[in-house]
Amino acid sequence: MHRLAGHAASNHPWNKIIPTPPEGGFGTALKKPRARSAFDAPISTFLPLNYEAGYSYPLVVWLHETGGNERHLPQIMQHLSMQNFVAVAPRGSHECHHNARGYRWVQQPSAICSADNAVSEAVQLAHAQFNINTDRIFLVGHAEGGTMAMRLAMQSPEQFAGVASINGCLPRRHSVLRNVNRLRTLPFFLASAREFEGYPEPTVCHDLRMLHSAGCGVSLRQYPGDDDLTTSMLADVNRWIMDQVCG
Repeated sequence: MHRLAGHAASNHPWNKIIPTPPEGGFGTALKKPRARSAFDAPISTFLPLNYEAGYSYPLVVWLHETGGNERHLPQIMQHLSMQNFVAVAPRGSHECHHNARGYRWVQQPSAICSADNAVSEAVQLAHAQFNINTDRIFLVGHAEGGTMAMRLAMQSPEQFAGVASINGCLPRRHSVLRNVNRLRTLPFFLASAREFEGYPEPTVCHDLRMLHSAGCGVSLRQYPGDDDLTTSMLADVNRWIMDQVCG
């Protein structure tokens, strides 16, 4: 098991891994729409190895953690899957004051609307440029990005084939369960490290009970140690998505 990220956003190692937009490798490209309705930010896209234009690929929409940005998508997909998915990653709606290259997702109504618009535009960009299966769109997020991924999927469950959160807790405010009757067909994947302080085990159990009480289908994976993001977690997300696609 290999660790990918540290706990504290202020000590985030991603800028050392990918300090500038990738110019090649992993079939990646950095795209910027001509206009954005909510905020002006780029979207990173990822093409799988040996991309076949005649095949409709599942789409992964990656939401980064606080302190990260959309440029981390190639590193994420290297460990999630290099062949199975087209992927896109919008940038968080708010800058991190302590990190010039870091952004975050904010759980407030206007910021939630901005995140929803950013995800919609990322999906539209992927659909316009690549062959994707619009019935196989998966939201995947890490930490605060995982929380936002679950919120957006629970707002519009019919738009997504599933949602996965890695060490990101279930959102708590702004009527998150208002679509409870529509959530029962939306698969959830929760990944957590048992000793990770950002998502302690009692909170994991609370989230699991809430989703089960709403009648949602949930797959839970717990990992030893206190790492917030590892290669094993991403590999399990890949297997879970493929189970949904093949099933």
